[in-house]
Amino acid sequence: MSDTTGGTERLPGRNRRRFPGISSRAYEHPSDRSALVALRKLSGFDSVFKALSGLVTERSLRLLFLANSVRVNDEQFAHLNSMLRDACYILDLEKVPPMYVSQDPNPNAMCIGLDAPVIVVTTGLVELLDEEEMRAVVGHEVGHALSGHAVYRTILLFLTNLALKVAWIPLGNMAIMAIVTALREWFRKSELSADRAGLLVGQDLQASLRGLMKLAGGNHLHEMNVDSFLAQAEEYESGGDIRDSVLKIMNVLPRSHPFTAVRAAELKKWSETRDYQRIMDGHYDKRENDKQTSVSESFKESAGHYTESFKNSKDPLMGLVRDIAGGAGDLGGKLRDTFTGRTAGGNGGSSDGNNGDGGGNAGGSGGSSA
Repeated sequence: MSDTTGGTERLPGRNRRRFPGISSRAYEHPSDRSALVALRKLSGFDSVFKALSGLVTERSLRLLFLANSVRVNDEQFAHLNSMLRDACYILDLEKVPPMYVSQDPNPNAMCIGLDAPVIVVTTGLVELLDEEEMRAVVGHEVGHALSGHAVYRTILLFLTNLALKVAWIPLGNMAIMAIVTALREWFRKSELSADRAGLLVGQDLQASLRGLMKLAGGNHLHEMNVDSFLAQAEEYESGGDIRDSVLKIMNVLPRSHPFTAVRAAELKKWSETRDYQRIMDGHYDKRENDKQTSVSESFKESAGHYTESFKNSKDPLMGLVRDIAGGAGDLGGKLRDTFTGRTAGGNGGSSDGNNGDGGGNAGGSGGSSA
């Protein structure tokens, strides 16, 4: 989008590619995209969703931000206002969403709203990031707005708060938490989509990666290294044993965002794909074709992505499942042996190291993880 004020056209601060008419499908993570396409295809889904969520006091939220935060414009946080207009111009988002800066030392940003998206960034985030890192974050939030994520994020926030209020009602809380868990799983994938949008806006991979690294380690850039940070993600994905794999799942379930090192690795991986290069070359899905999007095709793409991820995953649990699928052994038995410290080839008998096929050491007294 171009904006004219006083006869002067506002353009990006430096020469960056623009993506006229780009559809959010162009950059959405496959699982995020298939879920959203399916939701959008349901007749009246958004209307029903909003009706069921009538208790969400969106008007109250907007008034709260207006009264207790600083609205970004030409006179207040002008550099953020420039970035916001820049991001909307590059992603061709016609209506620039209002943006607020909220006093909070915790670095955070969000895009919420049922009728229209509102972007909120905290002072902790503004003070943490440099200009190009912040540009990627603003692009990230504009990506959420373009994808229509704000509605579902608002519902997630509402239900999370509601779950806390009705925690004393066992069945009620269980029902709400089931929905919250499902929404969190979707939202974690939507964050990967928005990271990609941030890269398309900033068009500076190193700045995007630095910003994620700072979210993990704070404003100590001279003490950190992007390559080492990415190596952490590699170690996280491939290190440990099956017990660690289960712990990873348990650790991520209550989170709304993926872990920052994992996000950085995912973004770098996407930046090296043909899909990303095609977008940068001007070949991408257009918004005008969104209505013709096939739900089944989106699910096929998502299934293909998961199949490929499963085949290439270095996670020990995924490796075990691949072995089982290939007829290499018994899943229940291997999981039992792992968590009890018994040998991979043993039968639960003696642990003197003589009952396994090369696995004697695993059955010794040091097998416990306590």
